[in-house]
Amino acid sequence: MRKLMILAVPAALAAVPALAQSSDVTGTVVVSGNVAARCQFVAPTSVNLPLGELAQSGNGELDTTKVDSQSRTLNGWCNGASSRIWVEAQPLTNVASAGASGSFTNVVNYTATATAGSAAPTDTSASAGAGSPVSLGLFSGDINVVLSASTAGGKKLVAGAYNGNVIVTLSPNFTPPV
Repeated sequence: MRKLMILAVPAALAAVPALAQSSDVTGTVVVSGNVAARCQFVAPTSVNLPLGELAQSGNGELDTTKVDSQSRTLNGWCNGASSRIWVEAQPLTNVASAGASGSFTNVVNYTATATAGSAAPTDTSASAGAGSPVSLGLFSGDINVVLSASTAGGKKLVAGAYNGNVIVTLSPNFTPPV
């Protein structure tokens, strides 16, 4: 009987390590990253809109058909849910003719609308600064900029070159215009 006991004890001890090795253990590698909210215009980021002769040949006043409904398209995207868009219309000005007065003017004002998806902010060039920001959210596509409601106050236009800008701003977060 003694021999059986001696043989039984080593067999029981050998089973203990085998049980510990069969238990699974795991470790975890946590993988993470981030994407910053941003907006981008796709090239070209600037386009020209030549309007040609602005004055009517008969009376020298603004020919509104040369400005109203004129448009150009920009392309851009914003990847942030709180993205905004706004537009600033700057008047067409003939800076070489600073002496405009009386029945003459060297300034043509207009309204600009920048339509991006369902957002359509506007601004008038008669008021300095940009128009109010409009919520844009996630957006990728064309931004159609259209001019309308042009005026020179019923005055005749001074001869020379007229230049202005429509500035469209995309912002990934609410950043009011300065």
